[in-house]
Amino acid sequence: MMQDGKIEPEIIIKKVKAHGHAHHGGAWKIAYADFVTAMMAFFMLLWILGATTEDQRKGIADYFTPTVIQMQNSGGSNGLFGGRSVMAPDGSAIRPETEGRRPVTAAGSDAKTTRPGSGQDENASPKHTAPSSATGQARARDEARMEQTVRKLQSKLAADPTLKGLQGQVKFVKTRDGLRIDLVERADFSMFSLGTSAPTSAAGSLVQTVAHAIEDTPNHLAVRGHTDALGFKTPGGASNWSLSTARADATRRLLMGAGIPGGRFRRIEGVADTDPYVKADPADPRNRRISITLLYQDPA
Repeated sequence: MMQDGKIEPEIIIKKVKAHGHAHHGGAWKIAYADFVTAMMAFFMLLWILGATTEDQRKGIADYFTPTVIQMQNSGGSNGLFGGRSVMAPDGSAIRPETEGRRPVTAAGSDAKTTRPGSGQDENASPKHTAPSSATGQARARDEARMEQTVRKLQSKLAADPTLKGLQGQVKFVKTRDGLRIDLVERADFSMFSLGTSAPTSAAGSLVQTVAHAIEDTPNHLAVRGHTDALGFKTPGGASNWSLSTARADATRRLLMGAGIPGGRFRRIEGVADTDPYVKADPADPRNRRISITLLYQDPA
């Protein structure tokens, strides 16, 4: 463009439209937190598997396994296991009958049970919550009593010079049925003469000490005999089954001779070599043992 003989520069205006940067969302943080939580749960699972025994792992699995209980003419629930095993140790149902393992209705849901013919909600009745409370109180008393029994028996074994060396042969295991006291044999300690149910003198002293430790408890008892996997032959055709049962009954007689009333016994059984103490070596002498279980009380 010329003006007065001069060429003026051409002015070009360039407009640039600014593009705003989108803000990054926080979804990745949530995903990362879920990943960290999952890894923590995974490592906790690995730690539990490595730090617990088989019995403890079975107890944890049973705790988180829901079971449907069908009650007859009754409503509500007794809580987790109702303070006792849903199934009896021999496999039969204890009053509440199981219908298999299925998801159960969570406590506090809208599910209600009505008494037949009354139209009344049993869950709302205070008297139907009493068994749960009574069961919990009975279980707490049992737990305290069994802990006291363990301390009492350990003290008696430590104070007796003839039995002090057998302290390691007495094992305490908390089971679903109650407190199990295992009297375990070893290569230089046998509770019974080889292939017989005749108790040795050391076994008699050990069982008598156990009897004195449990004599003040009201709990019923179960006695179980175990053998190793070594077979034997006798003229009468006896086997590890009959031998383990005979040794369990011989232990019952020893306990009664030490002052335990016969009415306290609920089960006397032999399981041969089907439940070894040392699973890697069925012939290990420690598989020969006697189990005396203080059973949990059932307030019902």
